[in-house]
Amino acid sequence: MTTISKLLRESADVALPVLQGITDEQLTAATPCAEFRVGDLVNHLFQVVVNFQGLARREAADFSGTPDVLGTDWRARFVTETDALVQAWTPESVLEGVSPGMGLPQPTVGSMALLDLTLHAWDLAVATDRPYTPDPAAVEELLVMVDEMGPKAREWKVFGEPVPTAPDADPFTRLLGRTGRDPAWHRPQAG
Repeated sequence: MTTISKLLRESADVALPVLQGITDEQLTAATPCAEFRVGDLVNHLFQVVVNFQGLARREAADFSGTPDVLGTDWRARFVTETDALVQAWTPESVLEGVSPGMGLPQPTVGSMALLDLTLHAWDLAVATDRPYTPDPAAVEELLVMVDEMGPKAREWKVFGEPVPTAPDADPFTRLLGRTGRDPAWHRPQAG
């Protein structure tokens, strides 16, 4: 098992209760990602999880259109798809070379999947008032990746401008700020 697959497993396991706890009534709630409501973000997270399975196998990925999984049993399907993601990133050979679909080293592509899974689980948790504590090992790995890719990710509009955090902030708070998220974001209260 690769390090990235272990981190993906841990991150999927802590994301699962968040997704399974989302009610249908919460699907229209705001999230820290201004362009996404909860339901939109669920669809986006599925798009990421499925596409990064293919990227592990060096297949083409299609991020051009977001699937709509909300009419399905998406809570159960999240288990199946994250299991498939972990399995896809398990062989040591998956980390060799450059991704033909992304033009980046395969370890970086695996870390991108981990980043989306970790951050979007937090986005969904704070949007739906669910508890969420990310895997500390994943956070440490992601801080390194975000520091290396930050400028390019902002250029590609994957990250927003950094949000300042306290010098003594915990690692996850720093990760949120470095990716352009406001660690203090709270769901707007109903009118």
